[in-house]
Amino acid sequence: MPKPNIPYSPRNFNSLASPFRRQLLTGALATLAGWSTSAGALPAKTLVFPRDRGAHPDFKTEWWYVTGHALAGDRPFGFQLTFFRSRVEGTQAMASRFAAKQLLFAHAAITDVEGKKLWHDQRIARDGFGVTQASEQDMDIKLRDWSLQGKGGQYSADLPATDFGLKLQFTETQNVLLQGKQGLSRKGPDEKQASYYYSQPQLATTGSLRVKDKTFKVKGTAWLDHEWSQELLAPGATGWDWIGMNLLDGSALTAFRLRDKEGNAVWDGGSFRPAKGDAYIFSRGEVIFKPTRLWKSPLTQTTYPVEWIVRTPADFYTVKAVVDNQELDSRQSTGAIYWEGLSELIDSNGKLVGRGYLEMTGYGAALRM
Repeated sequence: MPKPNIPYSPRNFNSLASPFRRQLLTGALATLAGWSTSAGALPAKTLVFPRDRGAHPDFKTEWWYVTGHALAGDRPFGFQLTFFRSRVEGTQAMASRFAAKQLLFAHAAITDVEGKKLWHDQRIARDGFGVTQASEQDMDIKLRDWSLQGKGGQYSADLPATDFGLKLQFTETQNVLLQGKQGLSRKGPDEKQASYYYSQPQLATTGSLRVKDKTFKVKGTAWLDHEWSQELLAPGATGWDWIGMNLLDGSALTAFRLRDKEGNAVWDGGSFRPAKGDAYIFSRGEVIFKPTRLWKSPLTQTTYPVEWIVRTPADFYTVKAVVDNQELDSRQSTGAIYWEGLSELIDSNGKLVGRGYLEMTGYGAALRM
């Protein structure tokens, strides 16, 4: 299959001959990208588990994010659930128990591939009074009747909604993947634009998905992200494009870019970890997203790229939505309209090599965080 017309010559990840050589290369590229400490930048730290699976209420923004692909027999589904925490700075000094010092939001969705339909719902509440909970000790999040919990190498999610529901269990099959520089992930030209960020790819998944009045027993594979930050977006950034892909051979691929209003990359990054071996962390300029097919939402009239060529150091990939209409309207919670959905990963030889989720924000209006 001909290589796409992007000015870059990819290299095979395995050709980086030794861990020592990879370490030297990663260190050199990180230095060129500007990893030196500056005022206001998040300091490097060692993430400690299970504590860092829990909430970090001193930080402005935080989210826990699980996506996956599952089968009920031979019927495929995609699913996603996200819990957001937002610190309200203006109320922190208030003594009243009624002061909304933290807000919790949650989104849930199921993509019914066979029915070509997206089911989604959302929740929002302030902290306290038994309505919400976000433990600082481990992953234990509750928003009304929705919950996400972790204990040891196991996770569970229970999110009942009006027309659908998720009740899933996840089991770790690999070590945690620290994104960026040992869990400190740069997100912009200023070092303040960074987050603490780790992933747990290749989660073995079991449980049930409910669509209308029918419940499906499912098995599949999921991806978990947890990220927290004081300042994530550069002033000129309007949104991002991101993929988290579980490859069929056990590898894991992350790639992202933050865009300005003209569609140019403000920053990019990601990682590739083979099924057995160390992760290679992408440096700025090593990832390019090139849209190849567009879809216009009949609901919001927003146009999204639903097929991409994504250039990474591991390979050129085609990322293709399995259903075009996977737009989520979260104006009743986070206030954003965005596209997030199950997608296929195809390598430069035209072979299906993985599945995961594509997320695109800031296409209808600039994202505010």
